[in-house]
Amino acid sequence: MKNNLLVTGGSRGIGAATAKLAAAEGWAVAVNYTANSLAADEVVRAIRSAGGTAMAVQADVSDEAQVLKMFEHVDAKLGRLSGLVNNAGVVDATLPVAEHSLARWRRMFDINVLGSMLCAREAVRRMSTRYGGEGGSIVNVSSAAARLGSPNEYVDYAASKAAIDAFTIGLAKEVAGDGVRVNAVRPGLIETEIHASGGRPDRVAELKAYVPMQRGGTAEEVARMIVWLLSDAASYTTMSLIDVSGAR
Repeated sequence: MKNNLLVTGGSRGIGAATAKLAAAEGWAVAVNYTANSLAADEVVRAIRSAGGTAMAVQADVSDEAQVLKMFEHVDAKLGRLSGLVNNAGVVDATLPVAEHSLARWRRMFDINVLGSMLCAREAVRRMSTRYGGEGGSIVNVSSAAARLGSPNEYVDYAASKAAIDAFTIGLAKEVAGDGVRVNAVRPGLIETEIHASGGRPDRVAELKAYVPMQRGGTAEEVARMIVWLLSDAASYTTMSLIDVSGAR
């Protein structure tokens, strides 16, 4: 079976680190991005310069038509997928729930939840032996926020990631007999650009004292767990929610 992988939100942070590490492990990688083509192209160039196979593919994962087009494009360029990393996600400004808007919630759930579900559906249609596939692995990027709740920061983000945890458990049970493994990684406080996009670029430095390991994690540390879950080394691991959080 060919090791063809799609990483959503693969142009930066955990997604970019995962794409590069997976390529180094022999995966042909499709790097999804929403708008920043330059960043995605840079990840692809880094992979190719190291001898790997990669392509960039644009799609807003919250738009079903764009998701369908993305999967068709990957099918044509790489062939049938055997791996999916649902990494695309957003946060918003740190505010208490009483100050949230419906538009904010819809954006959060459209991208973080429905986007992951759409991509997982299309991946299962390609991987499942029930649909003529050869099996595969899906890794959803959740968050430690799913169990912490993120009060006064991102309760809506935490809720969206709790939904991903539930989806991981249910889908894993549903497709376990069809050759598809489904797991989730729950990063804790990680040094990535997502904090800046939520208006708090120094968030890791501000909160690292609350982490028992007394530091933030790196995107590469999370990527190593994701790539292990994708691999045959994790052949009997499914329905797992694995924290990469420094004990926070």
